[in-house]
Amino acid sequence: MPQEPRWPEPSESQPDEWPESHTEQTDILPAVPPSTGDSAGDTGNTPGDSTPAEDAAETTQHIPEATGAAATGPAESGESTTARSADTPEPATTGETAPTEHTAPTAGSAAAPSDAESTQQIAWPETDTETTQYLAAGSAPAGENAAGQSDPGQSGPGDPSANETTQYIPPVPTDDSPAPHYLTAALPAQGATAYAAPTSHSGHGAHGTAGDGSGADGTPDGPDDSDGGRRLGRARKPLLVAAAVVGVLAVAYVVDIFVTSGDVPRGTVVAGVEVGGMSRSAAEDTLRSELEPRMTQPVQYRAGDVDGEFDPNEAGLRLNWSETLDEAGDQPLNPFTRISSFFTDREVDPVTDTERNQLGNALVAMQETTDHEPVEGGIEFEGATPKPVDPKDGQKLNVEKAEDIIVRSWADGRRLALPVDKTPVSISKDDVQAMLKDVAEPAVSAPVVVRGEGADGTLEPEDIAAGLSFEPKDGKLTPRIDRKKMAAGVQDDLADTVKKGRDAEIVFEGGAPKVEPSEDGKRIKWKETFEPLMDVLKKTDEREIKAQYEKEPAEVTTEDAENLGIKEVIGEFSTGDFAADSGVNIRRVAEEVNGAIIKPGDTFSLNQHTGPRTAAQGYVEAGIIEDGAPGKAVGGGISQFATTLYNAAYFAGMTDAGHQEHSYYISRYPEGREATVYQTADGASVIDLAFTNDLPKGVAIQTEWTPSSITIKLWGTKKYDVQSRTGERTNIVKPETKRGPAGDECSPSEGAPGFTVTDTRVLRDVDSGAVNEETRTVRYNPQPKIVCGGRDR
Repeated sequence: MPQEPRWPEPSESQPDEWPESHTEQTDILPAVPPSTGDSAGDTGNTPGDSTPAEDAAETTQHIPEATGAAATGPAESGESTTARSADTPEPATTGETAPTEHTAPTAGSAAAPSDAESTQQIAWPETDTETTQYLAAGSAPAGENAAGQSDPGQSGPGDPSANETTQYIPPVPTDDSPAPHYLTAALPAQGATAYAAPTSHSGHGAHGTAGDGSGADGTPDGPDDSDGGRRLGRARKPLLVAAAVVGVLAVAYVVDIFVTSGDVPRGTVVAGVEVGGMSRSAAEDTLRSELEPRMTQPVQYRAGDVDGEFDPNEAGLRLNWSETLDEAGDQPLNPFTRISSFFTDREVDPVTDTERNQLGNALVAMQETTDHEPVEGGIEFEGATPKPVDPKDGQKLNVEKAEDIIVRSWADGRRLALPVDKTPVSISKDDVQAMLKDVAEPAVSAPVVVRGEGADGTLEPEDIAAGLSFEPKDGKLTPRIDRKKMAAGVQDDLADTVKKGRDAEIVFEGGAPKVEPSEDGKRIKWKETFEPLMDVLKKTDEREIKAQYEKEPAEVTTEDAENLGIKEVIGEFSTGDFAADSGVNIRRVAEEVNGAIIKPGDTFSLNQHTGPRTAAQGYVEAGIIEDGAPGKAVGGGISQFATTLYNAAYFAGMTDAGHQEHSYYISRYPEGREATVYQTADGASVIDLAFTNDLPKGVAIQTEWTPSSITIKLWGTKKYDVQSRTGERTNIVKPETKRGPAGDECSPSEGAPGFTVTDTRVLRDVDSGAVNEETRTVRYNPQPKIVCGGRDR
């Protein structure tokens, strides 16, 4: 057994501290025996135990400092492996040992290592290859020299100095090495050089008996549990552990495949339901129990900014359980996939059977909710309070992509995100807020005074809000003023500052026409008045503007009236025999029409000229014919005035611009040459009388009313002589008898036959004598005989 190291006391020749810069040690290693014919003693004899042959086999090796580095193992059988220091050149192939960085000493000095040396004994397997090894300096039993002999207290050539240490390195045996061989290496102290001692390959130790298994000093071989053996054991242990782990994993892999064969792959999740590791039947049962309730529930979705839901049954969606499990696949054979399945899930989309027509109809219905046009940002007023309108992009459902998502994910139980195609707006929310703060809010913060000529008007915040709006223009929110609405807020206040103009009129004095001169008016120029209003609305003080005025010329000036050529009657007609109540209405309409002027090319409309003929305008209830029976209504009797006006225009040579005869013939009117008019209760025109002045001069209308008659004259410059020719009645139809309503409301009537008649107007030009004829055919319905009370007559 190795002994504890005996360290010498420091001497004057040995420094207390080793130099830090030197890191090199030289070890004495066995040399390869020279081949046949080589001289073992070419290098000469060396004093001490070494022989010339041993000297010739010396090699020098750099040994690193004692750091615990492991020795390299022996070379493979039949190979020669030499480990040298980084600076050691390749040895010569002549059988001689090439010198290394530190060559063997000359005679007289080779066997005399310095006191700084340390000696190390290394066990080598019996091999013919040369092995050079880095060794760490260690300790040797006290009192042994480099030759393995005990000589305490001696110091001289061939003997280690007092501060040397000797370390036993256990051998690494080879298969054919029955016993280890030891190499004694002198390890120099810091900065010293060690010399290699020759080693015999005949089975002898350096100084021992051949084949006796002893070391150089005759001691037994080192124990089996030496450091080298432990290193080998430590090297083999990781391999054994790795092999064991691989074996266990292989067994586990096979067992896992066997156990899970036929099951749904581990980690499989369908629509949020875990079915991995289950048999197909168990997996289907699980899916049915979890997913079938969802199939009857509405499916929630979000499409852009719209939330909604749809019924999967109405959309034609059904789950296919078998194909869903087929989609999950078979057990994977890849070991890494199987391992990862313990820690990760694999989502599998359920397979859906779809009725495409139903799904298409469902998507169309969804679009009614999801699709909307873009809403530009703006500002609206609630009373006098401005409210921002946030912009909103337009969107349309992307039907193709939405259909794919629905089919894949409708059964997941989660709200679906359906894609939409956006139509961006041009006004941002920031633009709206800026306009709200800078314009809208200050605009209604206080009234605005409009200074007029002689009076002022005030625009209250409510008036401003009614006339101020905001609209997008060129990517910006732009304020706009509605002048008419703003003007409405101050018109009453400024009414006394304006004057309405008066057109020139044709009046009749002493039966002759006379021109009544026109007068110009004065009006406010609202455009110019409100031009600075926008700047004023942005301020919170000095809120006033000045009204701008202009002259308002008459539409018919005095000169215009004088140039009309109104000098003679060109058409005239009279009717009578009307009831008193009808006479009231005829008189009222005659007053409105009297003096009307029709310029050349203009068209006169009775309904348009009078406007609504209601009680508010002075009209009363009078007789009318309704569905062939007599009745009453406000404005009744106006048809007689219309017939009179039509005939006056007829004989004046006016061009018919639209009229309609009565449906039943009335005996006081000319056959085929009469007209009726009708308005609704609110004054809307239903049947009108209109004619156009195609003459080169103007025309004035004169009306003359009496309690029993109405006469209408058209004044102008005569162009035509007009005659009327009425044809015979044809297609006569007898009236039928009808029973009238019960009570006093019934008015009996003898009725009248229906017939067809033709009227021809003959126009002869007074200047050229040219004659023109115009024919019109009229069909009258039979007027039924109305019977009241008892039996028919």
